[in-house]
Amino acid sequence: MALLLIVSLNAQAQTQLLGSRPQTHTLQTPQVKASLLAYAPQGIEAGKIFWLGLELVHQPHWHTYWRNPGDSGLPTELQWKLPDGMVAGNLIWPVPRQIPIGTLANFGYEDTLLLVTPIQMSKSFKPKGPESSVQIELQASWLVCQKECIPQEGNFSLKLPLQSGTLMAQSAFEKALQLQAQPLKGKHQAHISQDGRTLDLSLAQLPPDLLQGDWTVFPQTANVMQNNAVPVVQPAAAKQGNAEAGAVTKVSLQVSSERMDSPQHMTWLLVQGKANAPTGKQWTVDTPIQGQWQTFSDPPNIEGKATSGMLKLAPTSLAAAPWATWVLAMLGALLGGILLNLMPCVFPVLAIKLLSITQLADRPRDMKSSAWAFTAGVLISFLVLGALMLALRTAGSQMGWGFQLQSPWVVAALAMLFAVIGLNLSGMFEFGSFVPSSLAGFQWANPMTNSLWSGVFAVIIASPCTAPFMGASLGLAIGLPAWQALPVFLAMGLGMSLPFIALSFSTAWVKYLPRPGAWMQTFRQFMAFPMYATVIWLVWVLGQQVGLDGVSAFLACLLCLAMLLWALTLKGKVKNTMVALALLVLGLSVWQWGPTWTKGEAQTANAAPNAKPTKLGQWEAWSTEKVAAALKEGRPVFVDFTAAWCVSCQFNKKTTFSDVSLLSEFANRNVLLLRADWTRYDPNITAALNELGRNGVPVYAWYAPQQPVRLLSELPSVSEIQEVLNQWKAPAP
Repeated sequence: MALLLIVSLNAQAQTQLLGSRPQTHTLQTPQVKASLLAYAPQGIEAGKIFWLGLELVHQPHWHTYWRNPGDSGLPTELQWKLPDGMVAGNLIWPVPRQIPIGTLANFGYEDTLLLVTPIQMSKSFKPKGPESSVQIELQASWLVCQKECIPQEGNFSLKLPLQSGTLMAQSAFEKALQLQAQPLKGKHQAHISQDGRTLDLSLAQLPPDLLQGDWTVFPQTANVMQNNAVPVVQPAAAKQGNAEAGAVTKVSLQVSSERMDSPQHMTWLLVQGKANAPTGKQWTVDTPIQGQWQTFSDPPNIEGKATSGMLKLAPTSLAAAPWATWVLAMLGALLGGILLNLMPCVFPVLAIKLLSITQLADRPRDMKSSAWAFTAGVLISFLVLGALMLALRTAGSQMGWGFQLQSPWVVAALAMLFAVIGLNLSGMFEFGSFVPSSLAGFQWANPMTNSLWSGVFAVIIASPCTAPFMGASLGLAIGLPAWQALPVFLAMGLGMSLPFIALSFSTAWVKYLPRPGAWMQTFRQFMAFPMYATVIWLVWVLGQQVGLDGVSAFLACLLCLAMLLWALTLKGKVKNTMVALALLVLGLSVWQWGPTWTKGEAQTANAAPNAKPTKLGQWEAWSTEKVAAALKEGRPVFVDFTAAWCVSCQFNKKTTFSDVSLLSEFANRNVLLLRADWTRYDPNITAALNELGRNGVPVYAWYAPQQPVRLLSELPSVSEIQEVLNQWKAPAP
């Protein structure tokens, strides 16, 4: 689940300020007034119960969170320090309300909130000596959010008289106790659907209060359900379904595709009123979970089922950006596309560009036409990839930029394609030797077609990485309507092809090339080696996805493909026999080994999860929980969002992040190094990138306690990172 709180911290000294104040029963911040209150009508007596509470009065538009915060946030935590003979009971949570955050949903509180804790006095409790009062201390922490989130905490102290009663906020306590959740009796069940996308909740004999109007269900168990798809039961259907004693109400709920737990029991909160406007009455339901939890991609929006409950999803309409913002995004995309040519991820396809230039050195007009054909290929590819990603997003699949290389099928197909191109450039075969000459001449000898496909290949290989300025524009484009988003993708493509167009505008530099001759054939053969290098890289990426066995199986299939190409170049009667044999061997190899290199599980952890983070150069596997835990401890975090198919990411690993002085400084400052591996699709990493306003890798994020997150450049230098480290000072112990 997304931890929005980590991304938007903006009050560097807020937590320190609260913690450094003298203990009191009331603390005030610009967002919240927090007060420790007590309700003991009969005083404090042995064997009796009294109540303590933390009251949070929120400023307008600010909120804190329920025990299940939803898609982001953290619940408020209370740690009591009580005299001997007092035991704190379970926290009494008031009814939360659904708080939409874009397409996400949180559960929390606005206005005034009172969190009540019952305190049980032991029967043997006796005050010490002549004391006439007891000291109550509380350490509380909460996260208060609007558009940004601020973690706050405070130490509270309150003296309570032993003999006389204490009635602080009497009406608020009485209301909280009256409206505390009651367990709903009866035999209730929850059954997972066969595809694992929905969960059917069966409720026996609803309370009469729920039959008089709207009511809804909140999942008290976190990290399982789709929070923005809170079910709402129509009053008429509920009344009809419970007209007879013993009738069962069935409600369908949507399971989250980013589910982080597979519980065997779950707790639900039945709330009177609508999700965003509850009345305050609540009941808890505990159910065993029947059926098998499944793994699936984001499901399509479900409007309802033929049951007594109806499932409604939060609206996902996208708002258009202001014109000024959109123009800046276009300019950033254009500049990012230009800089993409300088990124290491483009190096594998430079051979395609260079070969196109040299082959047309003696024909300037054809060179210009080829440049525009290359541009058309780039623009079409960017447009198709952008449109496909937007379509997948609309369908509910949270794909990111470069998603095509997250599929082992695509990686393997590209490796085969570039191997075939390399063998062709090396002179092992000509396409005209085994396809009709007219087709071969059009597809491979025509410069326009050649350049068009060169643009397509360049985008497929280069686009997964992001360049400076490109990441921010991509992150913005994903949240725009299609009529604004697609031009941003086109601007990126235009920027990537601009240098190639510029070379064709002036052909004066051509005179410095040797005259056409045998050297061009030599250069053509030499350009095969970058193709082979690309194959090696793609096979390595495949290995990160499917493991050693999968790579071995793929290489066997690639060998069979090479044998087929060789057989097609043979002459005479033996050709047909060898081609048939090669086809049979290739078919059998794909049938036998194909599943191994398309479905195998990768052993790709970039770092051992249990590795000591202070060890020089040691990275741990990323998780939102690790980031939150480290920040809570006052420890800074550096996150490397990476992928095996991102050449720029690997370049940075071998250069900047292999620098001994930088790694030593990380260790000396006790920085937690986390690596988020996006080689295969990971919805949690996708969500984290979205929160950072990014949609591709590389992304390098610096998290420091009580500071807003800071993003570094896509090609960070050692000095850039050291500057960030030097600006942070660890708090005094």
